[in-house]
Amino acid sequence: MNNNYCVIMSGGIGSRFWPASRSSYPKQFLDFFGTGRSLIQQTFDRFRQVVPVENIFIATNQLYDKLTLEQLPELKPEQILLEPCRRNTAPCIAYAAHHIRAINPEANIIVAPSDHLILKEKEFLSCISDGLEFAAREPVLLTIGIQPNRPETGYGYIQASHDKLGNFTKVKAFTEKPNLELAKVFLASGDFFWNSGIFIWNVQTILDAFNRLLPEVATPFNTGLELFNTEREKDFIKEVFPSCPNISIDYGIMEKADNVYVQMGDFGWSDLGTWGSLHELAEKDSNGNSVLKGKALCYDSHDNIITLPEGQLAVVQKMDGYIISSSGNVLMICKKDDEQEIRQFVIDAGMKVGDEYV
Repeated sequence: MNNNYCVIMSGGIGSRFWPASRSSYPKQFLDFFGTGRSLIQQTFDRFRQVVPVENIFIATNQLYDKLTLEQLPELKPEQILLEPCRRNTAPCIAYAAHHIRAINPEANIIVAPSDHLILKEKEFLSCISDGLEFAAREPVLLTIGIQPNRPETGYGYIQASHDKLGNFTKVKAFTEKPNLELAKVFLASGDFFWNSGIFIWNVQTILDAFNRLLPEVATPFNTGLELFNTEREKDFIKEVFPSCPNISIDYGIMEKADNVYVQMGDFGWSDLGTWGSLHELAEKDSNGNSVLKGKALCYDSHDNIITLPEGQLAVVQKMDGYIISSSGNVLMICKKDDEQEIRQFVIDAGMKVGDEYV
């Protein structure tokens, strides 16, 4: 039996990419770069090279059941783990781990977001394969750290210790997104790495960590262990999942555990978390303007990112550093430097105009 499994987390709304990303069709299902494959399809394409297709599971909100199967027809419906509500990554991972343990109690599991960009696929797959071998033989919680190349304030950081097991380094601390001055200190020290949000562990190791460190998440699932991977699982999840707290795996487990290790990765990674990060990676004209979709004529304009419905033209004059995004019934024009306010725009649109705009 192949003991390697993968859980792709795909339940987010991607509100920072509004209006392109909508609650009915979030960013993981979009093809931002015109490759013909959406972000979740690209993620699936990568992991199927190291994990059998039948061992890949998608953990997503129940709203995206049909959409997931449409985009990933290689999967069977039972490989889509449906969450009845949003409860962040810790309950999502606990649910998936219990489901997989009921199939294979010796499983080694990769957990990864559905919406990351990986430019160096060969290096990435080598890193993942090494991590799986390590997690299979050692009772560790492994996270992939990315060598920083700039003082980035949009990522969380991992501080590495000097204790090693082969090529794997014990984690000293996790740090939230720093301000610019602190990010410069992190970069200069050489001990800090970006937190990729990609994890590898044995199923028993992570479930032991839940029982020990996050019982408020573990306990609801433990009341029905015999129901996982049965016809009664979906009804059980609908009943207990909402009782879980809204908590991330980083805060609930990784920051507290004493068996966390980091593996350094250098494979052209981006979490594509913001329009700004997308602009950095996209092709640009000589004035730094990037047109992802649609057409644009730019006059005396610089460093803009523009995405429009196919067949639509934007004429942009004397605008510098803007996000110009038209999708469906919404047009947004926002300074890139102020893109942290987009989430508030989404809230305001839903409250003041109507849910059909979010």
